Amino acid sequence: MSVKTALITGIAGQDGVYLSRFLLAKGYRVVGTSSPASTGLRRLGTYLDNVEVVSVDLRDGVAMQELIMGTRPDEIYNLAAISSVGASWQHAEEVAEVNGMSVLRLLESLLRYRDRFGTAPRFYQASSSEIFGLAAQQPQDEGTPHYPRSPYGASKSFAHHLTVNYRESYGLFACNGILFNHESPLRGTRFVTRKITRAAAEIHLGLREDLTLGNVEVRRDWGFAGDYVEAMWLMLQQPGADDYVIATDVAASIRDFVEVAFACVDISDPWSRIRLDPAMMRPADVPQTWGSPARAHERLGWSPTMSFTALVEHMVATDLRRLRTGLEESPCLLETPQRIAT
Repeated sequence: MSVKTALITGIAGQDGVYLSRFLLAKGYRVVGTSSPASTGLRRLGTYLDNVEVVSVDLRDGVAMQELIMGTRPDEIYNLAAISSVGASWQHAEEVAEVNGMSVLRLLESLLRYRDRFGTAPRFYQASSSEIFGLAAQQPQDEGTPHYPRSPYGASKSFAHHLTVNYRESYGLFACNGILFNHESPLRGTRFVTRKITRAAAEIHLGLREDLTLGNVEVRRDWGFAGDYVEAMWLMLQQPGADDYVIATDVAASIRDFVEVAFACVDISDPWSRIRLDPAMMRPADVPQTWGSPARAHERLGWSPTMSFTALVEHMVATDLRRLRTGLEESPCLLETPQRIAT
């Protein structure tokens, strides 16, 4: 039996690491791309043993075409993106190019690949719950109309519709994974979830006094990245291509996240340590995203395995471990979630 090859763009992000390790465990050959300008490899490269990493900018359509032709992957997982919703307001044009136009070029590459080899790789596009934005429907599912409220959300909506159009117009096996917020200890500290867990650990250890946040009332459907990459793979193993919401069907606020994180380190009054800064508010924010994973459960047999509380505890425990050992990144941090020893 021949070994399958997977090409993962954005290999040095949280999802790229979890997906590559998942696929390697299944016997895949994994090739991953990282932008030459990305700092991800310096931070997360230690997790990518046995991955063939190629430095290429997703916006370079010619280079990506050559890589796909040369690699001849069975499956392509497009995870590369400018992923910060907040930062997308300051870099709107770049976000549109990387998250939107680059997907168009990839889909065109699949058509050229099929013309040459007779068939095209199966394609996974990392869509996002941010496409729904201010949608009135709660929870959101695959049929919920898009109402994005940031350059990031708009770029993901564009790429999502392109993927559907190329699937329906050209018969490509192309899926959108509409992933709601999914976190892990590998999240960068610029993301609010990791910012909170790191601060909780540092305050517990006496390394800092407080934490500054913006809007703590927004609600999100948070799951564990390690669960969500399995859903990506399952989508590409089906007899037909479709789009799937991947979520937990539970929404919690940033306020809830803070309270659970600080409770993990026995701080009963976290709000005495929190400073709220109106300057950190976004120009337009989404009050709540909450997803229904019913289709994924019924068709893929997928369900999340980690609860919201367990996820937060896992992240806090890992940040405590980092601070106590001085080891910021190591494969051992991806072990079964630790219980916290305070």
